[in-house]
Amino acid sequence: MAKRYLTVLVASCLLSLGHASFAQSQKLAVIELKAGMYRIEAELADTSAVRQTGLMYRTFMPTNSGMLFVFEEKAIHCFWMRNTKLPLSIAFLDDDGKIVNISDMEPETQNNHCPRSSVRYALEMNQKWFAQRAIGPGTVIQGLPKKN
Repeated sequence: MAKRYLTVLVASCLLSLGHASFAQSQKLAVIELKAGMYRIEAELADTSAVRQTGLMYRTFMPTNSGMLFVFEEKAIHCFWMRNTKLPLSIAFLDDDGKIVNISDMEPETQNNHCPRSSVRYALEMNQKWFAQRAIGPGTVIQGLPKKN
């Protein structure tokens, strides 16, 4: 029984590493953001292809890591969780980095999560990351890439 459990555990780890390797093979740029005293290492999703894939298929994300979505146009950009294995929280940010609203998103769902007003940025983190640090609407995320 223990041998079978170990085999399943090893297979699960290899599968997770495969998805992590896939994510790493994308070689996304990583930028440092700050939310008050908290440092965030955010992968940059600044092209249509990267934004469409986002954090799909990943099974692990380090605590202070996330993905920053950058759009060319300020608009109501909605998100869903198809093929996304991780529970996430998403903060929608205005042009100055101020959080407009935050939404918790459940894995493998297709519910729309939208900003309350037009935004150019969205920051996905592990679910409850913002709440556990008392970061909410009105908080400014510093270090956003400059707009064109």
